[in-house]
Amino acid sequence: MAVKTIDALQIKKCFLAGAATIQAKKEYINELNVFPVPDGDTGTNMTMTIMSAANEVSALDDPSMEELCKAISGGSLRGARGNSGVILSQLLRGFTRVIREVEIVDVEVMVCAFEKAVDSAYKAVMKPKEGTILTVAKGGAEKAREIGDTCEDLTEFFGIVIPAMREVLDQTPEMLPVLKEAGVVDSGGEGLVTILEGAYDALLGKEIDFETTSSSAPLEKRVSAAGSDVSTGDIKFGYCTEFIIMLKQSFGDKDEMESKKYLESIGDSIVCVADEDIVKIHVHTNDPGLAIQKGLSYGELSRMKIDNMREEHNERVIQSAQAEESKPEERPRKEVGFISVSAGEGLSSLFRELGTDVIIEGGQTMNPSTEDILEAVAQVNADNIFIFPNNSNIVLAANQARDLTEDKNIIVIPTKNIPQGIAAMINYIDGNTVEDNEEAMSEAMKEVKVGQVTYAVRDTSIDGKEIHQGDIMGLSDKTIETVGTDVAETTIELIRQMVDEESGLVTIYYGEEIDEAQAEEIAEAVRQELEDIEVEIEYGGQPIYYYFVSVE
Repeated sequence: MAVKTIDALQIKKCFLAGAATIQAKKEYINELNVFPVPDGDTGTNMTMTIMSAANEVSALDDPSMEELCKAISGGSLRGARGNSGVILSQLLRGFTRVIREVEIVDVEVMVCAFEKAVDSAYKAVMKPKEGTILTVAKGGAEKAREIGDTCEDLTEFFGIVIPAMREVLDQTPEMLPVLKEAGVVDSGGEGLVTILEGAYDALLGKEIDFETTSSSAPLEKRVSAAGSDVSTGDIKFGYCTEFIIMLKQSFGDKDEMESKKYLESIGDSIVCVADEDIVKIHVHTNDPGLAIQKGLSYGELSRMKIDNMREEHNERVIQSAQAEESKPEERPRKEVGFISVSAGEGLSSLFRELGTDVIIEGGQTMNPSTEDILEAVAQVNADNIFIFPNNSNIVLAANQARDLTEDKNIIVIPTKNIPQGIAAMINYIDGNTVEDNEEAMSEAMKEVKVGQVTYAVRDTSIDGKEIHQGDIMGLSDKTIETVGTDVAETTIELIRQMVDEESGLVTIYYGEEIDEAQAEEIAEAVRQELEDIEVEIEYGGQPIYYYFVSVE
């Protein structure tokens, strides 16, 4: 049976089916990551991004097209994690910008929506690379335009476009040699096609169960201010209250200021983030009903969550949560603040010592979302805030948070790893202009060579090296430099390859599975072999990676 048009309710069903499908297949998508490291997380990042939107969509009983699009766009934008998640959120944002203008969608509208989605995603990436999710999306838009004038049936349309996208996906190894050598297709492209295949199944009438799940770890476990030290009894406001306002009236700067002022009168740890016709509210208060009543004065509420922090959190989590409760306005406004992403007790302590105001827990195994970064920005009472993503897969989310922040100047220093972040912060000079410091820190991070030592999670072949599951790998910021079976030997060999005639200092950050004595043995071996090199060890406490190594 031909389907010439679909309405908001049908699109809702298809969207939720797409979300459920990638959720079911996320581990398979994770396995497609080129490097066999234990933090291959494209499937996880895309799933958590779309689930953030799906949770909002599922709360709408009979949405208009505009309401549905707000939930899809706003939810995915704030929930975006990792580069693949940010690109997915931009694809959804561009898509919904077209269909929100109509009540029913036909093939003509769908063609325009596909093209707008691709345009939005390409603009979000500074240097688009072909052979990725972007190429697969573009292939779909091109096929959609090709058949748009001769096809009226949406089931026929998707029956042609989706296989065409999979054909492009199958060609990605020919576009990126690293994919071909590893014997995989692009993981982000696979995720996108998986979502569309799930949506198409729903369009054809197949029943797919969708169960909403939390789209992210609780904020209290992910964001912490420096120097928190409190007990359960010290909590002034006991209920962590969060919700989304689906606006039914205008919400300008004056309304935002009024809302923040009101929330401050009933609690602290205030977050009020407006995105088009959606407002995200977060407050710690002793009377959640007052916050809810205020929100209802602007529109309908969704994604409501109230946690009793005194009752449900153990002392360690409460200590982290209390850091958030110290509202920025209680501290003097300062010119410059700092936010760093970090994983590991030692590394986080080091960033605090260097002056970081807020630590976002995450990195290798859990990329923070755009909303996590926005929450951190809200905690720093400064005119200018430097953000150090410290992971190449978090830079786009940081940029997206920057673009959504209006009342503070956000500067993202695109650090791709922890040692780059440390080098950048060390080169901050108090008293210099923001622009001069941005330039100095950006240059400083480029001067650091970075290595990482971890284990392989599967068999593969890459860069001419045969790798077996369980092997120890020494990685540079570009490739796998060395492979072995012993952690210490692989680490020493990695350092040999990183050091050159201009090198003067090697710093070894040891992870949670390594003790100081083991790290010192490696340091001493390097000192004896490379007599002109100064070698230092630092406790990092990072998971997954035995060692981070920086060479300067």
